[in-house]
Amino acid sequence: MAPRPVHLVVAAEHPARLARFWSDLLGWRLATEYPAEAAVQPPPGDGCDLTLLFAPATRPKTGKNRLHLDLSSTSGENQRETVARAVSLGARPIDIGQRDVPWIVLADPEDNEFCVLEPREEYAGSGAIAAIVVDAANPAQLARFWSPLTAWPIAAEEPAVTTLRNPAGRGPALGFLRAKTPKHGKNRLRLDLALALHDDHTAETRRLQAAGAHPVPADQPHVAPTDFTDPENNEFRLLPPR
Repeated sequence: MAPRPVHLVVAAEHPARLARFWSDLLGWRLATEYPAEAAVQPPPGDGCDLTLLFAPATRPKTGKNRLHLDLSSTSGENQRETVARAVSLGARPIDIGQRDVPWIVLADPEDNEFCVLEPREEYAGSGAIAAIVVDAANPAQLARFWSPLTAWPIAAEEPAVTTLRNPAGRGPALGFLRAKTPKHGKNRLRLDLALALHDDHTAETRRLQAAGAHPVPADQPHVAPTDFTDPENNEFRLLPPR
């Protein structure tokens, strides 16, 4: 079986404070809250299996994030309400060159970009988060790395964006969006994937490397790697079964 995405990890200057923002905005539960770490979990009916983890940042944010969230809406009024709620909680509208588009681009209290989408039929059952979007020099190629890694099939492929969907039909999509900006430094957002119950870590590591992943050397020698980068150098982590 393929690993499954379990966490979206966000580096934060103030993890607990940023977790409270996202908990209030999404209507998700603040599951843990410590000064150095916090977790936000969706309600059972949301359809999302991902937990948002907020961990201490090791460096300040510089430049646009390569990963961001797209939030869903059910109507134009619902979109405006979500934007107003986000702003009341500490977000702000930003211009990243989007020009005249139907979605609204915002930055959270630590300047992480996110979008509040107009109503879209393909995200009707996604819950609060419509998609996790990854900037990519070659969206189709990067999607073809992540699709067998997660066992999420390609649901849509256009020149500028390729989208994967959970075969269970639940939760956010994983989208790869064409972008010209090169990656600089470590991403502030990353995905954690958990092995299936009977998967072998060594065998999965070999499969990842054969597909184009690069293991990040562990601090201790002779320890199997848990941190990797994909073919476009985006960090992700492979966790034990859970």
